[in-house]
Amino acid sequence: MGFFDKLKQGMNKTKTSFDEKISNVFKSFNKVDEEFLDELEEILIMSDIGMDTSIKIINNLRQRIKKEKVQEEEEVKQLLREEMQKILDVTDIGLKLNTKPAVILVVGVNGVGKTTSIGKIANRLAKDGKKVVVAAADTFRAAAVEQLEIWAKRSGADIVKREEGIDPASVVYDAIKITKEKGADVLIVDTAGRLHNKKYLMDELNKIQKVINKEMEEADKEVLLVIDGTTGQNAISQVKAFKEEANITGLVLTKLDGTAKGGVVIGIVEENQIPVKFIGVGEQIDDMEVFNSGDFVKAII
Repeated sequence: MGFFDKLKQGMNKTKTSFDEKISNVFKSFNKVDEEFLDELEEILIMSDIGMDTSIKIINNLRQRIKKEKVQEEEEVKQLLREEMQKILDVTDIGLKLNTKPAVILVVGVNGVGKTTSIGKIANRLAKDGKKVVVAAADTFRAAAVEQLEIWAKRSGADIVKREEGIDPASVVYDAIKITKEKGADVLIVDTAGRLHNKKYLMDELNKIQKVINKEMEEADKEVLLVIDGTTGQNAISQVKAFKEEANITGLVLTKLDGTAKGGVVIGIVEENQIPVKFIGVGEQIDDMEVFNSGDFVKAII
């Protein structure tokens, strides 16, 4: 099964929810008018896209429907896809890792699939011929280090780890030194699952960033926030919390299979102007791809 087919399958609940609701609106109204658009706007809001983003999409849709004299269901759906894709195409989605070494700092709350995502990204980089070092800087949970070690082995990456409870910033310092000694291309740093109400964990994140900025001042840096697609509106508050502590350069979407809340991604991108860089559907090491906005909107509408 190709990745787009996996994406379609994984986004099936979101797609079914959207399509059924839009079809019901067409059945309820004889024409595409203001009442129709108000109902469609309500559907978008209820699909976790968010109020402001939904209003923007409908306003743009209203202008296009009037200008292009659209009345058919499939034509409206196509315009909706195009408006959603415009939002998702905010900036270049590629990783900027042109220096040697470069660094990827991976953040996110516990349970979103952060460690798994690191393994999958490391695997993609290895396939591109890059030598990868992984820093196990989530020293608060022994299980996190063990899990990362398994994924590092699968992807062929070297791992730098220390005993449980040690200062995470010191692990990162050691990992930077080893990355340089080995002539590695990319250092990927795992971090503890920080919640916005856990101040000491956010402080640790700041310490890690200071070490990276001091020891790898000239290096290209990516800060990827992993978000769980099943959490809906809660994902929006996570993005806001982490933005206050780090310069988030991209999002990694996980667990979109089995959720009807995939639309939340559109609201997050619109509100924060942060691109989605990777999307994961499935548990295998190859079940992560560079985000494609066209495929995404086709998979949900």
